[in-house]
Amino acid sequence: MTRVVLAEDGVLLREGLVSVLARFGFDVVAAVSDAEELVAVVAEHRPDLVITDIRMPPTFRDEGLQAAVALRRLRPDLPIVVLSQYVQADYATTLLSTGDGRAVGYLLKDRVADVQDFAKSLRSVTAGATVIDPEVVRRLLHRPPDPLTTLSTREREVLSLVAEGHSNSAIATRLFITEAAITKHVGNILTKLNLPPTDQANRRVLAVLRYLRA
Repeated sequence: MTRVVLAEDGVLLREGLVSVLARFGFDVVAAVSDAEELVAVVAEHRPDLVITDIRMPPTFRDEGLQAAVALRRLRPDLPIVVLSQYVQADYATTLLSTGDGRAVGYLLKDRVADVQDFAKSLRSVTAGATVIDPEVVRRLLHRPPDPLTTLSTREREVLSLVAEGHSNSAIATRLFITEAAITKHVGNILTKLNLPPTDQANRRVLAVLRYLRA
């Protein structure tokens, strides 16, 4: 039997999942309610599969996901399936970046209702496959391209210096080009990042924020 550790803070859903898993031949060796407990029981039981909710106590943000990432750092081949109430493509990307991207699953909780398909997905992940909810895949495929990728090498260089707090004249001195050229580069950057003139915000600051978040 596949030995499973389950982490879900909702009592009813946790007990329901334990019942479903047992019905399909999975052995739930531990069922916990928060990410800290999850890490502890995985170290204790060394299961064949981990199933965890993403949002758990104390902040109900991404504790479950962060626990999954930490567990994969310790054991890159550990099969992990994360469950989410909502589509969060960034969460899926984070999970896929662990280990070699295999033996991971990202499923919406709505999919659990189809218990046979859910059990099939769990077996696939345990066997080393990658299973991503179709809705998440659709979001990933239709994600708008990052406008930063449209910047030229020189424009990215200028933006990095803007991020360091340099003025146009200081950037011109560093790059051995005219201040007028820098002004043109900055204008191109703001246009490519879709930051039109506005009285509501400093466009240079917004450009820097996008650069730092990339």
